[in-house]
Amino acid sequence: MCHKHQFPCLHCHPHDYIRMVQHMIESCLVFQMSKDKCVEALAKHANIEPVITLTVWEELLKENKAFFQEYFQALSPRQSSVD
Repeated sequence: MCHKHQFPCLHCHPHDYIRMVQHMIESCLVFQMSKDKCVEALAKHANIEPVITLTVWEELLKENKAFFQEYFQALSPRQSSVD
């Protein structure tokens, strides 16, 4: 961590920052949030730029296709469209 920042900084420690965003996305998944709701929540509550959340989300999706297929199926009765 940089002395100027309380949390990992994208510019000072990009690997730690991405890991932090990943952890936050995983927390959103526990609360059964869609991609859009997750992006919105991280932007509002953690000041994470949407492009960062979307990029990390897409990488998680690539690495965990089976998990996300099941996740989206579980969400689909509650949502009209899945992100």
